[in-house]
Amino acid sequence: MFLLPAMVYFFILVIYPIFGSFWVSFHAWNGTTFQCSDGRSLKDLGAEEICRRIPKMTWVGLENYERFFEKSPRDLERLKDFWMSWLKGEAPRFPRLSVETKVLLNNIIWLALFPLSIPMGLAFALLLNQSPTWVRLTKSLFFFPFVLSPAVIGFVFQYFYDPNGPLEGIYNYLGWGSGIIGDQSKATYGIIVAGWYPQVAYCMIIYLAGLTAIEPEQVEAARLDGAKGFTLLYKIILPQLWPATFIALVVTMIGALRSFDLVQVMTGGGPGRGSSDVLARYMYQKTLFDQDYGYGATLAVILFLIMLVFISIFIKQIISRESGR
Repeated sequence: MFLLPAMVYFFILVIYPIFGSFWVSFHAWNGTTFQCSDGRSLKDLGAEEICRRIPKMTWVGLENYERFFEKSPRDLERLKDFWMSWLKGEAPRFPRLSVETKVLLNNIIWLALFPLSIPMGLAFALLLNQSPTWVRLTKSLFFFPFVLSPAVIGFVFQYFYDPNGPLEGIYNYLGWGSGIIGDQSKATYGIIVAGWYPQVAYCMIIYLAGLTAIEPEQVEAARLDGAKGFTLLYKIILPQLWPATFIALVVTMIGALRSFDLVQVMTGGGPGRGSSDVLARYMYQKTLFDQDYGYGATLAVILFLIMLVFISIFIKQIISRESGR
């Protein structure tokens, strides 16, 4: 009974929208056309007559999913030819890809590079876990980026990356006239670096909490046995930090898939057509601006299924750890 109110909210705000997205993804709908639940058109209603309105959608089956993956074989063939030419020592031009393929590639890049914030967070946590007073006083400064709004971080890095900003001399030396986020091939990497800024702080806090749970007797015993430096870290500290590492990894991977705000603020998916776009922002664009709600729901389902893989791994690890106790 105590859980019932939360369960009702969870069903209305989470479970029902998930199944609703699946249902809408099998239809074509512009988000603005409605009809009466009995099939009548709203234009046929009398002056005083009312009815329950439902979306007027057209069933298209798997057409939206086929549309998303329609150009994938062609794009994969182009990517294969590009990398084969590159391995042969040639200097091929990067192939022109569909927006859908660019979006998937950018999400893969996020999944590969965004977790680098975890070892950086661990390094800061080990540094700030020392006893000197100045280290304790600076802990709040290291955590400060995590409490900042992503929009604020996006605007700060947008200024930082400006071709006429603080990095102008470096850009001139490297010949990067468009800067970082102004270049189609570099924009995604620049946004990921901006994403590291708050994520490193988050991982640092998780590891600081994990370090307080380490048994000091084991560390002291290892030091008496001659363990120090990397050996002490690898053999004694890291195994005890596994729960914190696992939580940081799962949260970071899901954060990489949900990377919407920084992309929207810093590049809007550009420069060019989808060069830095990701599934979350592309879904937002297709749904609210292009009014293609069916295709937007399809993108939401694809993103949900990808996230479900990592959530399933997370749940499996929790169950296996609980059963092993």
